[in-house]
Amino acid sequence: MKGSCLCKRVSYEIQHFSPHLSHCHCSMCRKFHGAAFATYGTVLQQDIQFHVLEDALKTFRSSEIAQRGFCQHCGSSLFYQFLDGRGTFDIALGTLDDEPNLPVEAHIFYGSKPQWSGEFADALPKYDKEHDLP
Repeated sequence: MKGSCLCKRVSYEIQHFSPHLSHCHCSMCRKFHGAAFATYGTVLQQDIQFHVLEDALKTFRSSEIAQRGFCQHCGSSLFYQFLDGRGTFDIALGTLDDEPNLPVEAHIFYGSKPQWSGEFADALPKYDKEHDLP
């Protein structure tokens, strides 16, 4: 699967996602994406290859435990990455050019969802935290 930022100065290739794809409703993801929620898929570090032109890929340490990657030219939100050495990237699915190999399986941090976004009537389970995922 391939993906990129809006200006295409940062692109990537993914072998496969594993194991979780989810809609995140936490306040940091909402702010990073400017939307009611962000949809991410977890990729092992060895299963993704980034191609970066002109040092376009930048990171912002958004908390004590994670950083977020974005293109400094077009502003596209690309990923978040835990800083604990787990060796994964959580890729913003909106930047994919292809369909992911797995379906989205849950809403996470659903308890943080703002009232203005309404209720989600899909059949996906809704968890108040990420750690509630099976």
